[in-house]
Amino acid sequence: MSVEQKTADLLDEVRGALQACGVEASALQGSHPVHTPVTGQQLLSVEPHSAGDVTEMIDQAHAAFKTWRDVPGPQRGAVVKRWGELIAQHKSDLGTLVRAEAGKIVSEAEGEVQEMIDICDFAVGQSRMLYGKTMPSERAGHRLMENWHPLGVVGVITAFNFPVAPYAWNTALALVAGDPVIWKPSEIGVLSGMATNALLGRAMRDCGAPEGVHHLVVGDREAAQPLLDDRRVELVSATGSTRMGREVAPRVAGRFGRYLLELGGNNAAIVTPSADLDLALRGIAFAAAGTAGQRCTTMRRLIVHESVADELVEKLRRAYETLTIGDPGDSGVLVGPMIHQQGFEGMQAALEAAKSQGGTLVTGGQRVLADKYPEAYYVEPAIIRMPEQSAVVCEETFAPILYVVTYRDFDEALELHNGVPQGLSSAIFTSDQAEAEVFLSARGSDCGIANVNLGTSGAEIGGAFGGEKDTGGGRESGSDAWKVYMRRSTNTVNYSGELPLAQGVEFI
Repeated sequence: MSVEQKTADLLDEVRGALQACGVEASALQGSHPVHTPVTGQQLLSVEPHSAGDVTEMIDQAHAAFKTWRDVPGPQRGAVVKRWGELIAQHKSDLGTLVRAEAGKIVSEAEGEVQEMIDICDFAVGQSRMLYGKTMPSERAGHRLMENWHPLGVVGVITAFNFPVAPYAWNTALALVAGDPVIWKPSEIGVLSGMATNALLGRAMRDCGAPEGVHHLVVGDREAAQPLLDDRRVELVSATGSTRMGREVAPRVAGRFGRYLLELGGNNAAIVTPSADLDLALRGIAFAAAGTAGQRCTTMRRLIVHESVADELVEKLRRAYETLTIGDPGDSGVLVGPMIHQQGFEGMQAALEAAKSQGGTLVTGGQRVLADKYPEAYYVEPAIIRMPEQSAVVCEETFAPILYVVTYRDFDEALELHNGVPQGLSSAIFTSDQAEAEVFLSARGSDCGIANVNLGTSGAEIGGAFGGEKDTGGGRESGSDAWKVYMRRSTNTVNYSGELPLAQGVEFI
């Protein structure tokens, strides 16, 4: 089948999915081209918004907040419940769009959609549990407590590699918290964004929610500027590179706004002498090669005890050479394309730098299927052994490269693990309980996520997701991440009939 026919067939799937989700055909005409990494060719075009359009969205969202904040939490939760039902009904449609735009294999694309369903379920329960506390007052006849109130307009900026799930992590919780949301998806993931937004709009209408509570921004980074600078946007949640975070944070902080950052990851696993190597092999292979290495939680570093390094690397080499690379819609394919030429070139530059710093390529790194898809970038996931954790290893290259370094004692392994600027996800493979406990302790992994005997990818929505250091410090999804989207009010009620001051102060 020619690349043109493959693109045409994919376009038919995409149009069908968009129509099923409620996206109007008239919205699929404009000056902004939408390409697919599957073939590298253009699928559709959409009309981008201007910065002025986004300011109007902020106007509408800010006005809607005055109504939405007074809707009871469980009723706001009913909207999210309906949204989750619609996402579940259209799981295959949304999966098709994620596959077309991000190049994910079918199970990974639909797995991302499942994350949206799961966070909606979580948020619906949370809508009845926006708990504050009652604390003992030091003054007799007084009650001391805290309440949580809606924060205001929330701006959400997401990246290409997970075009819909992080939006749902933020939006499901923001909505039950009483906040309107304005979403700026990656311009690479705009079609899945339009479909997701259409389903939310239907849920809003089905539940009789007020107008203006949710908005979608189509366009490049310039269109998002009002979200960073407008004081009415109380919180900006941004997912992307550390470079992007360094721009977002000071601009939002400069107006005393809040920001939630989910940035780079240079995730590692430690493999100890007691590890089950077959278990480690499965966990490492998916975490390092899945999604063509384009997850923020992708495993990029493998820190292996010298006594088991040769055996494990050989197992990995054999496993990598069985990975099926190709069209992510084809049965049996495990590794789809990289997102674009820039990503591929970044990978090649990193491999050359690693070799110049003493690295030895074990396997992979070559572009494949270029004759079939000359405008797409399929690549063999690479393993490269390094004599030390050199400069290139300490950088995040958003590509399927796994650097392998060895260690002699456990303290050295921890030092290597924590010796990079990023701090998102981490793992240890061990059968030694003491090693596992140390890894999870304050002197162990310095990441926001620390796993034992599983890889660095695949976080569940029940736990808070995020990392430290150059990863930005943000937390999304489960646990008490809902508090980010609300403001805390500490209240004291005096029912004593007297007016004692705190700390025994006497003023009159």
